[in-house]
Amino acid sequence: MAVRHKLIARESSVLWAVLEDESRYADWVVGTLDSAPGNGRWPEVGSSIKYTVRVGLKEFHGHTTVRRLDAPHALELEAHGGPLGTARIAFDIRPWGDKTLVVLDEHLLRGLGGSLHNTVIDAFA
Repeated sequence: MAVRHKLIARESSVLWAVLEDESRYADWVVGTLDSAPGNGRWPEVGSSIKYTVRVGLKEFHGHTTVRRLDAPHALELEAHGGPLGTARIAFDIRPWGDKTLVVLDEHLLRGLGGSLHNTVIDAFA
């Protein structure tokens, strides 16, 4: 997976308001068809959102859990992808003048995907 940097032409408070709104999850997660509340109060640590992803004609259901919250600077999530395992999604949100710099770090974490990813990386390290 990857680490990406994005400069957004909005103040960080505007960006944070979107991340805090569980009904807008599908707006900022690429490929998500829809989302619904899960457990707890989003985005408190341990809370979750259920989501649906469509690939072709097939739909997959999963959930994402908040693992770390340092509002309005950081949000770390664990996306559960069923048999493939989970992925860590970390938002580092930095004021950048009148804009916001977002550093997004996504990596496979647990399960088959995480094991294969780590084995391949270790072989070339």
